[in-house]
Amino acid sequence: MTELAEWDSFYLIVGGAGGALIGLQFVVMTLIAGRRRLPGMEIGAAFATPTVIHFGAVLLLAALLRAPWKDMGPPATLWGLMGLIGVVYSIIVIRRMRAQTHYKPVFEDWLFHGWLPLIAYAILAISALAVFSYEREALFGVGASVLLLLFIGIHNSWDTVTYNVFVDTSNPDDTATAETADERQK
Repeated sequence: MTELAEWDSFYLIVGGAGGALIGLQFVVMTLIAGRRRLPGMEIGAAFATPTVIHFGAVLLLAALLRAPWKDMGPPATLWGLMGLIGVVYSIIVIRRMRAQTHYKPVFEDWLFHGWLPLIAYAILAISALAVFSYEREALFGVGASVLLLLFIGIHNSWDTVTYNVFVDTSNPDDTATAETADERQK
């Protein structure tokens, strides 16, 4: 367990960041909620909710790994379960992205909202299986997953804010694709 103790500062930092960014996401969503006509709930389930889920996963993992465990069995089981649930949730998000009709996702959306979270959660699940044979490497896998989820959340939050600033959602032609928002940012 001394190996896990060496990660205390890391999880203190990323856990604090995850918690703060969850709060900031709520503030931003509250501020933009009254600006314009809102798209359907399915776009929120495909793009906004997963961001909060990823930040929550970072916060939960940080809390789990800072707890005073006597051996690696319980935390590995919990982070493995989180990884499996995250893989299933990522597949659901990909399906929601395909099903919603308010916005046409581009490559960057598929990458940051679908594939990278799926990879992060898969690494988390695999790390739980590897922890008993390769403890140090497994902990680096968990750390990589946590950082990846944190940076995915930061990217997706920024993407949401810039979309809502640069795209006129009252104009159906403006919400059809992300290329319009990308062109306005340039």
